[in-house]
Amino acid sequence: MNSKISNKDKEDWDNFLLSNENLPDKDNNFLSKKNYKITTFDLHGYSLDQANEKVKNLIASAYDKGFYKIIIVTGKGIHSKNKKDPYISEELGILKHSVPEYIKNNEELMSMVNEIKGATVEDGGSGAFYIYIKKKVTK
Repeated sequence: MNSKISNKDKEDWDNFLLSNENLPDKDNNFLSKKNYKITTFDLHGYSLDQANEKVKNLIASAYDKGFYKIIIVTGKGIHSKNKKDPYISEELGILKHSVPEYIKNNEELMSMVNEIKGATVEDGGSGAFYIYIKKKVTK
């Protein structure tokens, strides 16, 4: 131990180590106090054009309302009719691939989006994705 530490401080430290007292976890308290607004939308049954239009409106609305994240459920595409038509791309016609591409290629939408990321299993796994929304800049 440092020789500049007083005997009182050493005694207090030893008493603290021997006690069963738990200190409050400031990190967890801080995270739980933040109220992140999250919304979820399911695109099952939507055509590609309908889905893109809906997502465009969702992003604009979430940005205006101060939402943190949108969870978009697209499904995995296993029931897609695109696989029956050899002239249609199996991947690009499926919402789980096409909707994120639509967002990434739209400058207006990307000005409101921080990140697009695959969802965890709890939120739909490979049949869903997250859109993290930027904070609205107020002037």
